[in-house]
Amino acid sequence: MFTSGIYNRGPLRLRRSQVPEKTADEQLLECPDEAAWQHEDPWRVLRIQSEFVEGFGAMAGLGSCFSVFGSARTAETSPDYATARDLGRRIAEAGYGVITGGGPGIMEAANRGAHDAGGLSVGLGIELPFEQGMNDYVDLGVNFRYFFVRKTMFLKYSQGYVVLPGGFGTFDELFEALTLAQTHKVRKFPIVLMGTSYWGGLVDWLKSKPVEYGTISLDDPDRLSLTDDPAEAVSILTSVSEA
Repeated sequence: MFTSGIYNRGPLRLRRSQVPEKTADEQLLECPDEAAWQHEDPWRVLRIQSEFVEGFGAMAGLGSCFSVFGSARTAETSPDYATARDLGRRIAEAGYGVITGGGPGIMEAANRGAHDAGGLSVGLGIELPFEQGMNDYVDLGVNFRYFFVRKTMFLKYSQGYVVLPGGFGTFDELFEALTLAQTHKVRKFPIVLMGTSYWGGLVDWLKSKPVEYGTISLDDPDRLSLTDDPAEAVSILTSVSEA
């Protein structure tokens, strides 16, 4: 389902018969016939390059920001929505911008909190066949066709992540950041999990099975901070960022 019947594809806004059957990511990951790739994929590289250039150009002057992740399905009446809004406000009051995926739910709440405090509110949207549209609290919105370009923007322009309850997309961003921190591709990068009842089981599992099997180091789960308090989350973010 598309917001107001609009489908966003990069800089394009499409409706009705112009809505594509496949997303740009889906087309990229398809296995074409032998001849087709010679004509299609090299040109696709230029489109990918243009997304990087557009993103870097739009975000180069942002200043220090933290990214907030969480479910697009969270209702405005949910306690998690209130928590994310409070968090966004506190991040802005601490002098940092707030970056989200630009959509509804937790993303909207964090952008709204930054907006409440008069801070910078950024949304990095993605072409999807559902959950389309930038929320009304985004000051600077950039839409991407490709997930990997968008993920690069989150990491490049964030000083840390706060991760609220979410689904596969939220897990993806979380473990991407964990992997880059573990392999020292990023340093001094705080990752805060908000919601002890939601994330506590995952943290306990990481401290047991993977460590027991020897697939991660004993101190790897310590890269995660777990809290229910937005004030504590902001304190963790800023203390690491400013150290």
